[in-house]
Amino acid sequence: MSSILLTIANATQVLGLRLVKRTVNQDDTSAYHLFYGDGKASPGSDITFFDWPTAPEQRGTHSVVRTAFRVEGETSLAWWKTHLEANGVKTSDIAERAGHMALDFEDPEGQRLRLVNDTRAGGAQPWDKSPVPKERQIKGLGPITMSVPDLKRSEAVLTVVMNMRKIRTHPATDDQGEIHVFTMGDGGASAELHVAVEPDLPFARPGAGGVHHVAFRTPDKKQFDQWVARAAQAGLRTSGEVERYYFTSLYFREPNGILFEIATDGPGFDVDEPMETLGEHLALPPFLEPKRAQIEAGLKPID
Repeated sequence: MSSILLTIANATQVLGLRLVKRTVNQDDTSAYHLFYGDGKASPGSDITFFDWPTAPEQRGTHSVVRTAFRVEGETSLAWWKTHLEANGVKTSDIAERAGHMALDFEDPEGQRLRLVNDTRAGGAQPWDKSPVPKERQIKGLGPITMSVPDLKRSEAVLTVVMNMRKIRTHPATDDQGEIHVFTMGDGGASAELHVAVEPDLPFARPGAGGVHHVAFRTPDKKQFDQWVARAAQAGLRTSGEVERYYFTSLYFREPNGILFEIATDGPGFDVDEPMETLGEHLALPPFLEPKRAQIEAGLKPID
C-alpha cells in the first residue's frame, strides 16, 4: 500500500476529515497535493499532503514538530482516545499541554498530531459522510508547534512583522523545551502558534512524517498585498506573489529556516467543482489543464 493510500484512509476513515481537493503539486506535477478539511472546506480547517517518495523525517529543531486540531469539549477528547485506540493508534494520556487539554498521537508515517479542547463553542462545519459523529468532528486546525534553537530572531519576525502577541510561557518538560505561546487576532486555540526552544536537538532533515510548511490566513487580496509590502519592508526574502488559482500565496522562511506561507481565503476549492462533489476527481488549475493527459499518466491511481 502506498503512503498516499495510507494518508487517505487515515484522514477520512480515522480522523473523519473530508477530502476537499484532489490536485497536484503545482511545482512538481508528478506528486498529488491532497487537501483535507471540514464539511464546507472552510479556510483554516485544511491540512494538506504531498505524495513524495522519501525516507522518514529525521526529527530535530528548525522544524514544525506538531500539528493540532480542535474539537469541542473534554468529553470529545475522551471519545477520540477510545476511537483512535480502537483503530490501532497509540495515544497519550489526556492532559494539559501548553495551556490546553490535549491528546497526542501519530499517524502511520510518524506525523505528530494533537487534539485540543476548543473552549469556544460552535464554529463547526461537519461533514455528513464522516464516520465520526457530528458533535465529535474536528472543527479545524489548532496550535502549530515549531522547534527552534534560539527564540530571539524568530520572535522578532512573529511580533514585529506578523503582528502576533506573546501571551504566555510554559516551562520545559521531559520531552520538549520551554514553550512560548504567540497569538493573533481574537486569540483562542485557533489563533495560536507555539514555539519550543530546543537548542540541544540536531537539525531536522525533511522526510515522510515531517511538515513542509505552515500557512497563515489572510481574508482577501487587498490585505494580501499589504502583507507582501510588509514582508518586503522588513527585508525578508520572499517568493513574491504566487497565484495558486484556489488562493494566492506568499512564501518566506523565518530566521530559523521554517517555511511560512500567507494565503488568501479565496476564491476557494469550489471555484472549479461543486461543493457537493469536492475531492472526488482530479482538479487542475486552468494553467495546468492543457497538460492533463500528461499529468494523469504520471500519477498513481488512488481509487
